[in-house]
Amino acid sequence: MNTPDTNEIGLFDIGRGDLASFHQACEREWLVTNGLGGFAAGTVADANTRRYHGLLIAALKPPLERTLMLAKLDTVVDYAGGQYPLSSNEFADGSIDPNGWRHIERFRLDQGLPVWDYACGDALVEKRILMPHGRNTTLICFRVLRATAEIQLAVRPLCAHRDYHSHGRGGWNFATTAMHDGFAVEPFPGAQPYTIRAGAEAEVVPDPAWYWHFRHRVESERGLDDTEDLYSPGLLRLRLGVGEAACISVSSEPEPACDFGSALTAELARRRALLDGMPQPVTAPWVAQLVLAADQFIVRRGSEPATSGHTVIAGYPWFGDWGRDTMIALPGLALTTGRFDIARSILLTFARHIDQGMLPNRFPDLGDAPEYNTVDATLWYVHAIHQYTRYSEDLDLAAEIFDALLDILDWHRRGTRYGIHVDPNDGLLWAGEDGVQLTWMDAKVGDWVVTPRIGKPVEINALWYHALRCIAELARRLGQDAVAADLDADAERVHAGFARFWNDALGCLYDVIDAPVGDKQSDGRRCDASLRPNQIFAVSLPHSPLDAAQQRAVVDTCGRHLVTSCGLSSLAKDAGDYVGLYRGDPVSRDGAYHQGTVWGWLLGPFAEAHFRVYGDAKRAQSFLRPLGLHLREACVGSISEIFDGDAPHRAKGCFAQAWSVSETLRVWTELDQRANAATNQGTQS
Repeated sequence: MNTPDTNEIGLFDIGRGDLASFHQACEREWLVTNGLGGFAAGTVADANTRRYHGLLIAALKPPLERTLMLAKLDTVVDYAGGQYPLSSNEFADGSIDPNGWRHIERFRLDQGLPVWDYACGDALVEKRILMPHGRNTTLICFRVLRATAEIQLAVRPLCAHRDYHSHGRGGWNFATTAMHDGFAVEPFPGAQPYTIRAGAEAEVVPDPAWYWHFRHRVESERGLDDTEDLYSPGLLRLRLGVGEAACISVSSEPEPACDFGSALTAELARRRALLDGMPQPVTAPWVAQLVLAADQFIVRRGSEPATSGHTVIAGYPWFGDWGRDTMIALPGLALTTGRFDIARSILLTFARHIDQGMLPNRFPDLGDAPEYNTVDATLWYVHAIHQYTRYSEDLDLAAEIFDALLDILDWHRRGTRYGIHVDPNDGLLWAGEDGVQLTWMDAKVGDWVVTPRIGKPVEINALWYHALRCIAELARRLGQDAVAADLDADAERVHAGFARFWNDALGCLYDVIDAPVGDKQSDGRRCDASLRPNQIFAVSLPHSPLDAAQQRAVVDTCGRHLVTSCGLSSLAKDAGDYVGLYRGDPVSRDGAYHQGTVWGWLLGPFAEAHFRVYGDAKRAQSFLRPLGLHLREACVGSISEIFDGDAPHRAKGCFAQAWSVSETLRVWTELDQRANAATNQGTQS
């Protein structure tokens, strides 16, 4: 088997000092994906701490119907008279058994793929995990790097078959069949079967049993059901000499890939092609890792490659494909990385679902009917098309969907779902209904909408102005000058109306105007003066409705009151309803979600706005650099969804979020171009 040199110490290498306790070893997680929405994930300790951890979570209806099949492999090394567990488990009574985390000498990423080195006496055993792209298959390879005698591996699969949002309870008839090289698993009639194979050299030992009360500690922290039972069909025994390797495959497919060496070579080549395909060279190793992390979120929508489109998983482990997240993340995931064919596929996939001038907000996990409860996804869609045209110089897509774009504008002018309509008095976009959350600040608990923002939200109208300007640009490029002139006239009206957002008292923008509740101003309007980060888009978007002095005031105000090393706080700390810690049960967490919680994705637009105001690319990049350090934390190699509002801003929410990764990658790369251009210009002068 061809494997890379493992002697060099890399940026994402983690040693014993970082894994000095079970708690520390559990805090760092890893993620591998398959391009279908399926994934494998766990902790560095090899103890599952979430219901979403497992070695095979297959997407049976890509990218959804994600089903946990193999939860983990409990593995013990028998070497030179000693036994060394490589796995760890926590149980409901608080016990931890075994304690395999103690034997981890080193954890690292090899081109984004997780690798462990376990010290077993004087032997060193390596474990690697990958998922072949486009396959609901996971491969786990053990290799003996160093030993003075043969080692024996005893591997016990721990199985399940459940929706990945749920927990399983044991005691039912879990049907398995021993084969010459592993086990065939048919959990119950009608369930998707899967196989666990270890090759012809393996000794297969049937030993069926339920194992009870595994505890998932992160679910405890989240105030949710935290225990589950797992089924084992038996043991797989393998004997390996120094330099030898063995692969275990778990797959829901009839002919799984079992050759780890070939699969690894193909996957590393695919990842190298992603890096080589970048329009500009990537010089920082942590930015190269972001390119690989970005690939994890791009998935196929549909079962057949020839007819499937593409979409974006908003975040792992629990999000599906959301319209808003997809369009915000698309430029960084697919345009910055030069994957224009993927971007085009995503844009066309979502175009098929436009209805009443609106893009779907979410495709549900079960069923086919999309949900349209969003006011901004469609506006971000226009932005994504504008950026696609700018990056690719391809006008064909814009020409193909131009009528659909005009129809979107028309629906917004005359009114569509949830009261979304243009106010004829000022040209601004109004949206909202009681009990519905339409903006990205969309937390809802039962009937309680935490931040309803009914009225004219600031970022919605910055996006509305930007959309009019973008479609006008496209119209001119497509030779439709009369249409462009009409759209420019509309934009000018919105530009004038946007002045109503200016808050002289604070020197920044109101978050919502013409709201049904809020402080009543002298002109009779009601305004929400909460200091939130939404106003940054009025500066960061290519078409800004603000003058230079206002842009600078917005950037300075956000910088002083909202910026952290991990992102922007969703509410200033001096607000009466600020919540500094994101924790507790679902009600407590959703109540904090947009009330002070820090969002990683917003740091990109802030850095972009900062450069627009101050013109210093290196200084703007400095705001993003701490996220490079975050890549060694939480889910190693990716960027979390959210962080506590209070320092030290512990990572929370989804451990890998599409727009956190994409906006960091996009803005860093664009600022790199600007910095290099400034350096070259200085050299020439």
